[in-house]
Amino acid sequence: MTTRSAARPGLVLLAATLACTAGLLPAGPGTTAASAQSRAAVAPPRIGVLKVGGDALVKEGGLSASWVLEHDGVVQIALAGDRIGVLTGDGRAWVKQGGLSTNWVLEHDGGVKQLALAGDRIGVITGDGRAWVKEGGLSASWVLEHDGVKQLALSGDRIGVLTTDGRAWVKEGGLSASWVLEYNGVKQLALAGDRIGVVRADGVALVKAGGLSATWVTENTAVKQLVLAGDRIGVVRGGGAALVKEGGLSATWVTEHVDVLELALAGKRIGVLRVTGEALVKEGGLSDAWVTENAGVVGIALSSGTD
Repeated sequence: MTTRSAARPGLVLLAATLACTAGLLPAGPGTTAASAQSRAAVAPPRIGVLKVGGDALVKEGGLSASWVLEHDGVVQIALAGDRIGVLTGDGRAWVKQGGLSTNWVLEHDGGVKQLALAGDRIGVITGDGRAWVKEGGLSASWVLEHDGVKQLALSGDRIGVLTTDGRAWVKEGGLSASWVLEYNGVKQLALAGDRIGVVRADGVALVKAGGLSATWVTENTAVKQLVLAGDRIGVVRGGGAALVKEGGLSATWVTEHVDVLELALAGKRIGVLRVTGEALVKEGGLSDAWVTENAGVVGIALSSGTD
């Protein structure tokens, strides 16, 4: 799962079907690691783009599939499995599940700064810096996970938060599991499977694989963005070069593209957003050919359909 955003407010699409936003509830008993293992239904692989004017478009299937307009007035788009999420310029978080034309459900009404999806979990950061997560159906109850949060990451039964003091925390299991401090002095956190990645304030990217107390491996330097998906690791470096490696943490880097603003990974797909506003995606090996997907783009997201 990947998610991308751009600060471009606009109007909410009124064709959505509203559902009552669930109450904000404190963490309580009954949440188990087993329940977190359920996943959103499998869907074809999807590509999402956020256009300059705030339109969110998604396609599913092959790289040449047709685009479907999902929502307008969008500042962030997120994809996972058969779920699509958007954050609109008025701070509302909407999620739909199923086909591209299913109805939207209002998940949180106003003040949302970030939206995250993974499996059957949905997470938001509200304007007061609190991170909330729900699991199960779209109308499940929210659980307060942490406060003082500036970034939220979800993957499988792991939840990660980056707090305003630069600390990266991760928990594994149920929504009420205990937090483990992973690193200090962090500016970005990434999760995928049993891997955890951080970008330090000095631009050094580190990744660990295995348990929450596994050893860190230095992956690259001068990093602006770190992306994890499956056994792939990707970075965008300060000069705009996007590099990806596949396999173990010590695998060799492959330069995928230059003049890159954002990088996205999912399954066997790699996506880049160029400084020109073009969104390109390749499928297969690291050296496969690029396909131009869209232009006038400010954000790109990919989903393998099983994430």
